[in-house]
Amino acid sequence: MDVALHEWTWPEFWPYAVLISVIGCWALYYLLAPSGWREWMGAGLVQAFIIALYAEMYGFPLTIYVLTTFLPVKIPLLHNSGHLWVTLLGYGETGQTIEMLLGSVFVILGLLLIVRGWVRIYFANGSLTTDGIYSLTRHPQYTGIFLAIFGQLIHWPTIPTLVLSPFIVALYVRLAFREEHRMVEKFGSAYLEYRQHVPMFFPRWQDIREALTPV
Repeated sequence: MDVALHEWTWPEFWPYAVLISVIGCWALYYLLAPSGWREWMGAGLVQAFIIALYAEMYGFPLTIYVLTTFLPVKIPLLHNSGHLWVTLLGYGETGQTIEMLLGSVFVILGLLLIVRGWVRIYFANGSLTTDGIYSLTRHPQYTGIFLAIFGQLIHWPTIPTLVLSPFIVALYVRLAFREEHRMVEKFGSAYLEYRQHVPMFFPRWQDIREALTPV
């Protein structure tokens, strides 16, 4: 059955889009503290992801317009239709709630990794950090970015964010390899030994269980 399209009536939420984008971008640059041009490029791509996400979430529904224009699908022009996976599959409000909760879990976990990684580096004063979150993964902040992006793609997928995501992942993977090269030059065998025991991005399940087990 065809669904009548309703007028998109959410321009009053544009201030929220601007506010969240500004806060998110400020936190991004503050916590990642980019220095070289490659790091600035990575942060810029994530910034573009944030702006594209919230511009559609609270403003102009570009993805819905594109899908309804070029594909034989009918999507109501309502704010909740931005939960696109559930909308296309027809799972209703319950599906939207589950989708939002699932996406939020990944986003929150990603943000926690970014913050905890930043705290460890901040207080390390240039020394080799191998404890805390760095005992689980060698690049917790980058892992946090990957998880947060994945969570948002579950929660509110858009064409621009889907396009940007693989470029963000590829760039930060390259940055991680470059950083490790510098770490080997700086710390030598100490970092090589650390690298042999700790995964690059995603912790081993056994290590997570041990970290969560009370001493």
